[in-house]
Amino acid sequence: MAKKHASSGTPATVALDRAGVAYEVRAYHHDPAASFGLEAAEALGVDPARVLKTLLVDTGSGLAVGIVPVDRQLDLKALAHALGVKRVVMADPAAAERSSGYVVGGISPVGQKRALPMVLDQSAVEQSTVLVSGGRRGFDLELAPADLVAVTRAVTAPIDR
Repeated sequence: MAKKHASSGTPATVALDRAGVAYEVRAYHHDPAASFGLEAAEALGVDPARVLKTLLVDTGSGLAVGIVPVDRQLDLKALAHALGVKRVVMADPAAAERSSGYVVGGISPVGQKRALPMVLDQSAVEQSTVLVSGGRRGFDLELAPADLVAVTRAVTAPIDR
């Protein structure tokens, strides 16, 4: 996969460039009324199983990240198990934005301000490439799942339903 750089970089593209990870920019016009992830899959003509959403959760002792396909839901119990904690709840959107440095609907798992524990749904590793937010709404990055795991230091587990 060839590297394609955006006209204006984001922390996600900077982090991928620094890590030497090949990715492709996949931009589309974002409709503020649309569901973020499913909108991306439709606008880019990509199977929703390949488009991933980045969700921040509160473990009670800090934040963590679950990454699942946009057509699935995050299984909070499965994510808690994968993180080795008793339970997790969805993070407050303002806390998610402060921690990640991104706006809700554009939170990338790559290049976040704070390194958080990350769990990638195991279905993603079955794909040849996946798409994640590039750090703003309407701006996705396509890369190999193994590269996503490496650059985010994610573990994989079945965390969707």
